[in-house]
Amino acid sequence: MKNREEPGSFEVSVQQLNDLLTDDRGLFTRPSTDCHPVHPGIYVGNESVALNVLRLKRLGITHILNAAEGNSLMHVNTNAEFYAGTGFIYHGIPASDFDHFDLSVYFEEAADFIGKALAYNNGKGKVYVHCREGYSRSPTLVIAFLMLRQNMDVHTAVATVRQNREIGPNDGFLLQLCGLNQRLSAEQESWEQ
Repeated sequence: MKNREEPGSFEVSVQQLNDLLTDDRGLFTRPSTDCHPVHPGIYVGNESVALNVLRLKRLGITHILNAAEGNSLMHVNTNAEFYAGTGFIYHGIPASDFDHFDLSVYFEEAADFIGKALAYNNGKGKVYVHCREGYSRSPTLVIAFLMLRQNMDVHTAVATVRQNREIGPNDGFLLQLCGLNQRLSAEQESWEQ
């Protein structure tokens, strides 16, 4: 596994990440099912699973991170009240799926929530991270978690999620992940000096 300690690992472009996300013909693929495990204890999926409490319970989910909280057509209208009495621990992020939306302001918050979810019940917690389609916002937050808490570089984190689910974060989100990669690499270099 490549990590941030390798020289030059922060020099990753949006195009290189898009190359990881597309097939041999350069085309993006939509998710084959509505939810996938993408890393131990972490599931990424769409709105239909988020609204299906029985399915979430069957998957063993303990925590839900809604990366699209809100009332518009591009959001998923759930909140802590929606899950009241279910036993799920809920957190919502009101992100929009636009290139110009700054999702990076939520990277640490999401990483903290995912980390707490995985540590829950002596490490037996499972978190369902979703948006409307489970294609752009939610995988971006999981990739940021892998970078911030699992010491993966952006290339490795994107590849990890992509090998388990078809994803396609918008170019703005990919650029923000490249920025995070650059910042983390610079911090790593300064710690080593």
